[in-house]
Amino acid sequence: MEQYLVKLREVTAQYGLKVLAAIAILVIGWIAAKAIRGLVRRMLNKGRVDAALVSFVCSVTYVALMAFVIIAALGQLGIQTASFIAVLGAAGLAVGLALQGSLANFASGVLMIIFKPFKVGDYVEGGGVAGSVEGMTIFTTELKSPDNRKIIVPNSKMMGDTIVNYTAKDMRRIDIVAGVSYKDDLDKVRKVLRDILAADERVLKDPAPTVAVLELGQSSVNFAVRPWVKTQDYWDVFFATQEKIKKQFDAQGICIPFPQQDVHLYQAR
Repeated sequence: MEQYLVKLREVTAQYGLKVLAAIAILVIGWIAAKAIRGLVRRMLNKGRVDAALVSFVCSVTYVALMAFVIIAALGQLGIQTASFIAVLGAAGLAVGLALQGSLANFASGVLMIIFKPFKVGDYVEGGGVAGSVEGMTIFTTELKSPDNRKIIVPNSKMMGDTIVNYTAKDMRRIDIVAGVSYKDDLDKVRKVLRDILAADERVLKDPAPTVAVLELGQSSVNFAVRPWVKTQDYWDVFFATQEKIKKQFDAQGICIPFPQQDVHLYQAR
């Protein structure tokens, strides 16, 4: 029995301080990791970074710090950590190669959250598709098409393409081309078009709408009709204005000629 007590005292003398130092490293490191995580969270919140990104960055920071603390504690106990670090590095490289597509989506998601090229509710075009933004995650962007289809686009594809945000601005310009016969009075046509725009309260006075001869086509004189409207009124005014142009031209005896290709099709029938 006395022999075991002697060995116990020897082991305690040899490893006791190392164990205490390792425990101290774990406790102090844990406290420091939590403090740094809180500091990072406050800095990101102060910068008004998206909540999803704040949570992810804080979690990654905490895990990385705790991994460093654990390795330091194991080293204090005399455990060789070089091979352990090498294994972790090799595993991280393998995981990175296997998940390179996901990592690219993640990086693109972080960039979109930081720079905010669009927000939920915006109508955007990007990645070869278009629709209203329903949600953004770290890896994908969810869109709703005009015909109510759900479209999920990888963030890397969205960020790798040109993004057109149709609702980012308060105002949009409508571009309509109205063709009339070469025999029609251009001043009369211009007045009819301006009266149509002036009668619509949704058409903005500033900037003033443009009504001008755009081109002399093969079978018609084409007018550019370009009113400015609030973004939410764009399609309503677009459809209504085209209908009013047709009705007013008919009422005023202004001829809308068939496009050249349509004439051939009509005659062939």
